Amino acid sequence: MRKPLLAIAAAAALVTSGAGAALAVGPDDRVGVSGTDLKTDEIGRSANVKHLANIAPSGVLAQGVGTDLAFQDDKAFVGNYDGFSIIDIRNPKKPKTIVQVSCPGSQNDISVSGDLLYLSTDSSRSDDSCASTSQSATIKESWEGIKIFDISDVKNPKYIKSVETACGSHTHTLVPGKGKNNKTDYLYVSSYSPRDTFPDCKTPHDLISIVKVDTKNPTSAAVIATPNLFPDGGNPGGPGPTPIASRSATTGCHDITALPHKDLAAGACMGDGIIMDIENPEKPRVIERVRDDENFAFWHSATFNADASKVIFTDELGGGGAATCNAAIGPNRGANAIYDISKYGRLDFKSYYKIDRHQGPTENCVAHNGSIIPVAGRDLMVQSWYQGGVSIWDFTDSENPKELGYFERGPLPEGAGTGGTWSTYYYNGHMYSSDIARGFDVLKWVDPSTKKIDKQIMDELNVQSQPKYKVR
Repeated sequence: MRKPLLAIAAAAALVTSGAGAALAVGPDDRVGVSGTDLKTDEIGRSANVKHLANIAPSGVLAQGVGTDLAFQDDKAFVGNYDGFSIIDIRNPKKPKTIVQVSCPGSQNDISVSGDLLYLSTDSSRSDDSCASTSQSATIKESWEGIKIFDISDVKNPKYIKSVETACGSHTHTLVPGKGKNNKTDYLYVSSYSPRDTFPDCKTPHDLISIVKVDTKNPTSAAVIATPNLFPDGGNPGGPGPTPIASRSATTGCHDITALPHKDLAAGACMGDGIIMDIENPEKPRVIERVRDDENFAFWHSATFNADASKVIFTDELGGGGAATCNAAIGPNRGANAIYDISKYGRLDFKSYYKIDRHQGPTENCVAHNGSIIPVAGRDLMVQSWYQGGVSIWDFTDSENPKELGYFERGPLPEGAGTGGTWSTYYYNGHMYSSDIARGFDVLKWVDPSTKKIDKQIMDELNVQSQPKYKVR
């Protein structure tokens, strides 16, 4: 922090009750058809996927970009470039908005831990308040980083603390403390794209920031370490796998997924994929590293399977704004890469997975955020593909992944810009999707294999901090 935190608790504007009324959606008449065959807003889905409800953008967040999701008990927490919302999902067919919080600052990547909510700000702001405005990162006094809210009263979240981090916070990953530190949250903050003209984000930036939060005294939160993950500078970058994007140089990480019960984390770091030992969460160690200079342009995110014998890395070719789900780009670019993990922690590439439902030239589509579906004996995942929709797929056979179901809408109106589903996660028997332009969706995958796990109730889920699932 470069200046005192001044009465920021009062800066969060709240909108409650009637904001974002849920729109119940009945059975779809058209199934199994591609988004390119549909009119705008029409719904295409496989016969085993039901679209239960949608909450359209509204209120103070109506013009913002919908981003990531977190869950606690019967509530979903939805990030938005203009703030965040809390949604009651006790009845998945009739979700209701509890509150909207206005607090602009792109990404607003979100996680929850007990009575605390963490929010990432990755746009240079005039100050750390929820009333801040955009301000150039070349100005020393500009602010980016982590915001902490008290959500003990979910109808009235209170902004209680900010922590500035180098190059802001594009995403963050919650790593819960253990043993004597079990009342501590560690936030692994990923950020990138330094410039020598940015006083707080200079090159090189081969690091992550670690914010330590005493959950009993969260206003004492501070950066305690900035470990250098790439002493050699990481991937230098180079010509891209396609004309639309170069191969990114590594100048930090985009996203990290932790597997705390295994003391492991996987980092997607622009030009590199890494595995880290996080037994000591204050001193993570890189123990394995891979590159794919042939097909990957931007290592975006990572997902472990339930027993940590595999990891999925995603390539966000085109930065999420390009149409890459088509024959010209092909099946191996803008895709997932499946790696088996040996007992020694080494990564062995097996195959790529990409949806084969080709999208139109105006539909941004690429591999994005998803979560595993913890079915015993199988490796299943639900995943967002922007305007490519939601894909449910099986990677039990690492070399032969296959799609099991999907949901997607027709393309946005011409000229409407970037859209589609940002994140889709499995939680307590349903799948929840945050759509950039069309709000919050609830889906149900109807499959015999999920009957047991659908009854398994979790009390909290931050997907980038993968729990020890009771696989059934």
